[in-house]
Amino acid sequence: MNLLAMTVLVAFRILSRHRLRSALTMLGIIIGVGAVIAMVSIGQGAKAAVQAQIATYGTNVITVYPGSINVSGVRTGLGGAVTLTSADIEELGKLPHVTDVGWSRREAVQIVHENRNWFTSVNGVVLGYLTIRNWSLDAGDLFIQTDIDAASKVILLGKTVVDNLFLPGEDAIGATVRLKNIPFRVVGTLAAKGFDSRGTDQDDVVFIPFSTAERKVMGTKFIGSIGAGFLSAEAPEYMDQVAADVKRVLRQRHKIRGDQDDDFTVRNQLDTVKLQEGTSESMTLMLLAVASISLLVGGIGIMNILLVSVTERTREIGIRMAVGAKRRHILLQFLVEAVVISAFGGLIGVVIGVAGAKVASNFAGWPTIISSHSMFIAFGFSALVGVFFGLYPANKASRLNPIDALRYE
Repeated sequence: MNLLAMTVLVAFRILSRHRLRSALTMLGIIIGVGAVIAMVSIGQGAKAAVQAQIATYGTNVITVYPGSINVSGVRTGLGGAVTLTSADIEELGKLPHVTDVGWSRREAVQIVHENRNWFTSVNGVVLGYLTIRNWSLDAGDLFIQTDIDAASKVILLGKTVVDNLFLPGEDAIGATVRLKNIPFRVVGTLAAKGFDSRGTDQDDVVFIPFSTAERKVMGTKFIGSIGAGFLSAEAPEYMDQVAADVKRVLRQRHKIRGDQDDDFTVRNQLDTVKLQEGTSESMTLMLLAVASISLLVGGIGIMNILLVSVTERTREIGIRMAVGAKRRHILLQFLVEAVVISAFGGLIGVVIGVAGAKVASNFAGWPTIISSHSMFIAFGFSALVGVFFGLYPANKASRLNPIDALRYE
C-alpha cells in the first residue's frame, strides 16, 4: 500500500513538471468524458420528454378507427367509411382486462363568443373518453350522463380556446358560445395538456356530449356511427392481448371473411412509445459513438506522451534499476502516471459534462436528466483508457536494459 501511495505521489510530481503538456494530454479525455455525459443527459431527457408527451394521451390506451373505402379506384384514408359504431365499442368493453371504453366524433368548426371567434376542433364524446384520455378540469364541472341522454347543449373548452375567446381574467364558466349558430353553455374549462408527440396542440379543442354532436351539430348517416373508439387496458402487459382480442371480435361482428382486409384499424399506445423511444435511443447511441472517438484520441495522446517520457527519462530508469528497482516497479510507475492523467482528465470531464448539460437545458431549451450512473461509467471508462493505452509505454520502459539505459544520452 505504501509503495502504491509513493508511486502516485511521484507521478503527480513528475506530471507537475510539465503542466502544459499534461493538460494538453488530458484534453482528449476531458472532451470525451464531458461529451459522453452531456449526450447521455440530453438523450435521457429527450426520452423522458417523449414519455411525458405520450402520457398526456392517456394510460394504456388502445384506439380503434373506422376503415377506408375505394371510390372510383381511389382509396380513402382512415374514417373514409362508416364501419365503426358505439355498439361495437360497448361490446369490446366486455373483453378481459379492459377497464373502460369510450368513443368520439370530431369536426372542425368555428366557435363564437360575443365579438370573438376561433376555428377549432369540436369533439362529441362520452364520459368514458374523458376518463381514458385523462382529461381533467381547470374550472367548473364535466357534463354528466344526464346531459348525454338529453343531448344537452353544454360544452367544455380547452385552454387555447379559452385564451382566444375570452379576455384575461374573464370567467368562461356559465358563458354562452355558439357552434354553427347553436348556443352552448360553458360548464367547464380543461386543464392544459400542451403539445403531443406529433406537435399538435391538445388544448385547441372543445368537447360536447356525443348525442348532441350527432343530432344537433355534426349530423350522422345513422345514429351510433363514431369517428374513433377508445379502450383502456388494466396494465401495459395486457395491451397486446387486448389489441388482438379487439381485432378478433370486430372481424366477427363485421362478418369479415378470412381472405378480406379489416375494415378498421387498431393502434396500440405501446407501439407509439416503442417507436419514439427507439428513435431517441438511436440518436443517443450515434452521439455517444461520436463522443467516444474523443476518448480514443485522448488515449492515443496519453500513449504518445508516455513514449516521449520514456525516451526522456531513459537514464533515470537506468539509475533506478541500478539501485535495485525491479521491472514491476518501473511498470507500475508509468502505468500509474497514465491512470493519473486519464482519471484526472475524466474528473474534469465529468464536471464539464454536467455543466454542459445544465447549460443546454437552461439556454437551448433541451430537456436533460443528469444520471450519476452515467457519470460513474464515463469516469471509470476514462481510467480504463489510461490503463489500456499506458500499458505499452510502461512495458517498454520496464524492459529497458539497465546498462544501455545508463549509457543513453
